[in-house]
Amino acid sequence: MKKVIKNHLFLFLLFPFFLGIFTSFSLPPYNFILINFITFPMLLFIVFKLKESKKKIYSFFKVGWIFGFGYFLSNLYWITYSLTFYEDFKIFIPIALILIPAFLGIFYGLIIALLFKLDFKKKITAILIFSLIFSIIEFLRGNILGGFPWNLIAFSWSFSTSFLQILSFIGTYSFNLISITIFTLPFVFIFKNYKKIQLGIFFTLLFIIGTNYIYGFKVINNKNKSNLNYSSQKIKIISPKISIDKFINNPDEKSILIDLIKLSNPKKNIPTIFIWPEGALTGIYFNELSKYSDLFSSNFSNNHLIIMGINTQNSIKNTGQIYNSMIAVDNNLQLLAKYNKNKLVPFGEFLPFEKLFKKAGLKKLSYGYESFSSGKERKIISINNKIININFLPLICYEIIYSGSINPNDKSYNLIINLSEDGWFGNSIGPFQHFTHSVFRAIEEGKNIIRSANNGISAYVDSNGEIINKLESTERGVIEVNNFTNSKKTLFSRVGNKMFFYFILFYIILIFFINKKET
Repeated sequence: MKKVIKNHLFLFLLFPFFLGIFTSFSLPPYNFILINFITFPMLLFIVFKLKESKKKIYSFFKVGWIFGFGYFLSNLYWITYSLTFYEDFKIFIPIALILIPAFLGIFYGLIIALLFKLDFKKKITAILIFSLIFSIIEFLRGNILGGFPWNLIAFSWSFSTSFLQILSFIGTYSFNLISITIFTLPFVFIFKNYKKIQLGIFFTLLFIIGTNYIYGFKVINNKNKSNLNYSSQKIKIISPKISIDKFINNPDEKSILIDLIKLSNPKKNIPTIFIWPEGALTGIYFNELSKYSDLFSSNFSNNHLIIMGINTQNSIKNTGQIYNSMIAVDNNLQLLAKYNKNKLVPFGEFLPFEKLFKKAGLKKLSYGYESFSSGKERKIISINNKIININFLPLICYEIIYSGSINPNDKSYNLIINLSEDGWFGNSIGPFQHFTHSVFRAIEEGKNIIRSANNGISAYVDSNGEIINKLESTERGVIEVNNFTNSKKTLFSRVGNKMFFYFILFYIILIFFINKKET
């Protein structure tokens, strides 16, 4: 083994690559969380060996980049599924498969490069500094250049909502910092002559993990059942599983509408809110929906509200602006509310450098040739009349992945409605990862989440992140919601990501204190 470790290629290239791949299996849907207790200490051990060998900073960056490349290659391969629907995009599959992990790996390269001056004589301090730098870079990854906070290490805990209840206080990024610390603590077990510290670390791990689980377990099991809001109106979450091929190959909007209405099964005398997903009516604009008004008026009544994802156009002529929107309409297709998606997916919903790419004959991946315009604000949608009463925060597709920034001010709502189309990613791990963000947002914000996804996971998630009902991405069906827990303001919903900066300050003070005491 010593001879293998001394091999430069294995230790500094192949080993970090495989560590990154193995680490990705701690994420949903696998959640082999024990892997992290091996891979993170081993990654820090490689840094220790680099320091011992007096390698230059470039070698540190290279190890981190290779680890990140393996990590993201393994857990983001599913993005390439979206390139299989159009012949012109298929040539980009190998490029996307390599280029996206290669770019994201740069963040991990920076993490390890910043450890170049780390003093490994003080092991606990080294663990804390490693965790702090790792979590700060992950925060930057989730926020700069539009942000891509996908597959943070904290999502490894998603197999149990009992472990996640702390999110309501500290949020995802602070939890990510603590998680990296917990996973890296076994680093001290690699060395001899640290028996007292090793014993202390072992019991510290048990205490932190056990205490957090017991707290979360009590929160979930001691929920005040009287806090349930029983409503005279039903909410029906529709998961139609309409193939994306239908939109690419001459979409038949009328047959799709008939299918949606049949699945919705409206009862005219029962007040009901129907939630239709993003992507179900991709081939038509809202203003064109009026030609099917008879389908709505004959099947729905004034006891009904339909919330759906659909493309809309700017009411001002000749602007050329189109939006990916969430709308609420009555049985006469009267527009009661509209939200235009704020966070658009590059290449999926708009083309960066559009003029250049159009000359090459390319378009955005979603239906239509023009790029979507982004909405400028996100407000609570309130519809209150004698029959229908609902206040909700609208989020379309991956807008739900942004911790602490989905709506930092107004909390006067009980529900978050998230519409999505996950069919672009096939039967891969992508839809599972996407859905996990919904659970995290529910706990952070203390809000119930209604998620309607075409070819994705549709669900009703309560304000503690408990999945009350769910339809898998392979299933077609309806979820009925008759009650939901009343809104509660969490500490994190009030403070947001300021909490993460408080944790950074706490870690800096802790590092300074331990550095003074540690021998």
